[in-house]
Amino acid sequence: MEGLRTREVENLLYALSKLDDCDDLYRLLEDLFTIREIKETSQRLEVARMLASGRSYIAIEQATGASATTIARVSKCLSHGSGGYERALTALEDNAEE
Repeated sequence: MEGLRTREVENLLYALSKLDDCDDLYRLLEDLFTIREIKETSQRLEVARMLASGRSYIAIEQATGASATTIARVSKCLSHGSGGYERALTALEDNAEE
């Protein structure tokens, strides 16, 4: 994603990294994204979690309502992406253990 990491993106990343309260983060998401975008983004993270746990595409599609295309895209990112999903899934696991 050459050229995506602009000053504006860096500012967004910095702001997100400084918000450590889930309610504050939620308020920012509400302001930045549509309800549909929030639902789709959170669905992708759930798809990643289910793929990482070995669930089948059919089971994931039935459980989440995600399309086969979305599941395949997330699967590709898990296999060949930049590691963002893995970091997020580790954070979710760490949170569940607390």
